[in-house]
Amino acid sequence: MTEAQAELSPVEAFVEIARQELEQVRRERQEIGMLVEQSQGEVEKLAQRNASIAATLRQIQSNFDTVPREDIRSTYEAAADTQQRLFTMRGQLEKLQSDQTNLQRYIEFITSTLNLLEGRSPDEMADADSGKGSVIEQIIEAQEEERRKISRQIHDGPAQALSNFILQAEIAMRLFDTDQDKAREELNSLKAAAISTFSHVRDYIFDLRPMMLDDLGLVPTVRRYAEAYKEKTGLELNVVVTGTERRLEAHREVLMFRSVQTLLQNVRDHAQATQVKVLLDLDEAQVKASVEDNGRGFDVEAVFNQKGALHGLRTIKDRLEQVGGQFEIQSKPGEGTRAAFWVPTVEP
Repeated sequence: MTEAQAELSPVEAFVEIARQELEQVRRERQEIGMLVEQSQGEVEKLAQRNASIAATLRQIQSNFDTVPREDIRSTYEAAADTQQRLFTMRGQLEKLQSDQTNLQRYIEFITSTLNLLEGRSPDEMADADSGKGSVIEQIIEAQEEERRKISRQIHDGPAQALSNFILQAEIAMRLFDTDQDKAREELNSLKAAAISTFSHVRDYIFDLRPMMLDDLGLVPTVRRYAEAYKEKTGLELNVVVTGTERRLEAHREVLMFRSVQTLLQNVRDHAQATQVKVLLDLDEAQVKASVEDNGRGFDVEAVFNQKGALHGLRTIKDRLEQVGGQFEIQSKPGEGTRAAFWVPTVEP
């Protein structure tokens, strides 16, 4: 901390540090953007090579008895090498895209936080310094919880799958000279596992930052998420849209989608519901949304007073209020839950 920062109040010093952090993160995002473009080019080249080798393999399979064993071996080795490189590059690309997404979310988070803090009155700043607002603590908690969640997903999903891929590839290589049918079974199993893992990775990316939110907007993204949600949970989920469907400012679309997403995740994890309804209402002045379920319900006051319970509810409320919106939740044990919120379509 510089001498100038030391003369500021804790919140004012935090604002100054956050501004510097924002500039640094923006530079990092630009650098990663360049790496993403380079990786996309490499993936396209490897995908073309993989398609060409796959076509050769199909020809070999059609004439397996007449093709020299050395040609078969070299082609399979080339296929395995290309697929490995393609898988690695795709993983690298997805990691870069994930980093890019996380940096964008971090930028939006810092920007929203700065808007909140810089818009406070001196009395409110003093309250925050004294610990009444606990803004900084909430920011840190939210960041760490998101990191823990991503870490768990990667460890339990792609990381474990990669270990299995390596083992299966080694088994297939050892079987090739002794039992080609068994080797082919292992390769088919490996292919199926890779397809499944790739699907899971795409789900992780969608959860982090769905690309279609940038391309198509809020309503199509909510509908797409709802379809995937129904397939995974088996819950009956209906999405009802009223008003004029249109694009909103990017940060408002992100905020609305994340709010719906978090509420649906809480339904999945805690509600024990069988039916869920999502309502989106877009009028000229504001966008309203609600998520209603027929689950077991809960004591709203008790949950909001518990640290860490039903994660995300207080974060949703705080973020909505930062942009002039509101959040309310109605629930009682045994009577289901209805969460409703809205944001203005223009700056308040």
